[in-house]
Amino acid sequence: MLGVGASGPVGGDAAVDRRPGPPLPLPAVDERAAWAVLDGVRGLGPVGFGILLRRYGSGLAILHEAAGPGGADRLAATTDDDTEPVVGGRSRAVTRDVATAIADAAQRAGTTLARIERLGLRIVTAEEAAYPRRLAMIEMPPHVLYVLGDPAALDRSAAVAIVGTRRATHAGRAIAARLATDLVGVGASVVSGLAVGIDGAAHAAAVHAHGTTVAVIGSGHAVLHPRIHRRLAASIVDAGGAVVSELGPDIAPSTGTFPRRNRIISGLADATVVVEAPARSGALITASWALEQGRECFLVPGPLGAPASAGCLAFLREFPGGARIVAGIPELIADLGLADRLAGGPVSVGAAAAPVGVGEAAGRVGRELVLGRATVDELVAVTGWPVASVLAALTLLERRGLAIGVHGRFRPAGGLAGVDPATLRQRPRSGG
Repeated sequence: MLGVGASGPVGGDAAVDRRPGPPLPLPAVDERAAWAVLDGVRGLGPVGFGILLRRYGSGLAILHEAAGPGGADRLAATTDDDTEPVVGGRSRAVTRDVATAIADAAQRAGTTLARIERLGLRIVTAEEAAYPRRLAMIEMPPHVLYVLGDPAALDRSAAVAIVGTRRATHAGRAIAARLATDLVGVGASVVSGLAVGIDGAAHAAAVHAHGTTVAVIGSGHAVLHPRIHRRLAASIVDAGGAVVSELGPDIAPSTGTFPRRNRIISGLADATVVVEAPARSGALITASWALEQGRECFLVPGPLGAPASAGCLAFLREFPGGARIVAGIPELIADLGLADRLAGGPVSVGAAAAPVGVGEAAGRVGRELVLGRATVDELVAVTGWPVASVLAALTLLERRGLAIGVHGRFRPAGGLAGVDPATLRQRPRSGG
């Protein structure tokens, strides 16, 4: 996977030292692989990386320089005019410590690339045609993306980010799931951050609706965060989506990695929708990035005084000319310019089917959960079935990720949370 793609020089036209460099520790390292090795160097940011590329012409040339005798010294002498040694007030492209780290990375290139290969990751660099076009348009896009799954999922014709608080309400999860289900229904991919709460509800609903969803994580793939969503991440990949990070495989999440992750979420999408966000929420950072990147930003307005809606309401007040409200799902789809993709006009939006492939009994119980029946007693009363039959149906729904039970009360989950109750009230019930 690493050996396919760009192999020639990239970067500017600066004069480059063409002397043959020493052999690299790993045979047949191509340009993509070289970028992956350099990307793992701690302290080498996008500015320094860009200056080195202009000076040496390619990632391979940088590694060859670093691997040779005195290579770290020469790298540390590179300045921002890409041709002269450090003089007066010119700033260095990299510090001495970073230059030494690049030399060390060149020696460990084989180990680094083998690690990426074992994890099944695809490398996409900013110089490749496969790099997502929306992300390439933002300021200082990541030089390297590590992709688990299909890289083409990052560049669908229409993409919408759905984000929100980790401490989501039941209503917030339902809205996120319904949004994801209907956006998938009009051919859009769903982008989010794999966090618990709103993000997870959006991803799960998109997968259940047989759509494409992209999860942008704030860690390396080997330390995927949150761990509770490992199964969800696998289902995203299995459904043709992708889990992507700008961080090397073994970089752990931190307070600084998530704001960086948020700019990628908005950068991969045509528009960002915030479902629920308290006053201090990372979802609002994503919304700010969307506006800064020139993308559309929508917020679901919640009830006054509700903590989960405080951030959304404050953001709408602060950016009256930029942020827009979500007045309804059909209205949102129209605002996104996707109304012409509706098969039956706006009235078909939200008409997601009740659970399929779980049998008639579980399907009936699933529909009742969507309609608000939350306890076993309520389900027994409305279906007329024995308690054992209702419990068996609930167990099957829970195993399929379509229901969650907490303290004796059950609610729809996954794709079932995306079903609009109004559409079920118009349908005749079957069974029982």
